[in-house]
Amino acid sequence: MADTSNDTLTITEFIRKQHGEIERLFTDVEGGLGDDRRQAFECLVRLLAVHETAEEEVAWPVVRHAGPDGDAIVDARTAEESEAKHVLAELEKLGPDHEDFPTRLDDLREAVLTHARHEEDTALPLLERTQSREQLLGMGVAARAAEAIAPTHPHPHGPESALGNLAVGPFAAVADRARDAVRAVRR
Repeated sequence: MADTSNDTLTITEFIRKQHGEIERLFTDVEGGLGDDRRQAFECLVRLLAVHETAEEEVAWPVVRHAGPDGDAIVDARTAEESEAKHVLAELEKLGPDHEDFPTRLDDLREAVLTHARHEEDTALPLLERTQSREQLLGMGVAARAAEAIAPTHPHPHGPESALGNLAVGPFAAVADRARDAVRAVRR
């Protein structure tokens, strides 16, 4: 059985584990009220933002070169991510108390969970077939490092590549984390 502590997860185990956490957070947001709903939504926003950044910086460059269908897989997944980022940014502007929030949240949930299934059916098996366990573990470490410095909010007009994230991501992350700190103080 695979070790499930984040420190020893391969990139594929780490992504699958986060997909489960994302699904749980959607359920928490949908079932929550007031502050509980807002807090669950903030956790969901943050996890989705850092998760996609880590995939873009760590997983997608390897998937692109892992097989003849690598480019097509990454292009399809980044298109799905882009759509989800736009909906997530819209939801963040609306806020959990807006009357349109539940409908748009349903749209986001469907898009994100479909995207996760596509990753688990295409990209993750390709990585597992073409990379050694040591490489996958190293990618897991790199993904956690990328998440530690990733933006915490969606940036739908930002870059969707490893190089773009490395060039722009740190500035967005600083701004996001400052905004998060200000929001925390205002509560």
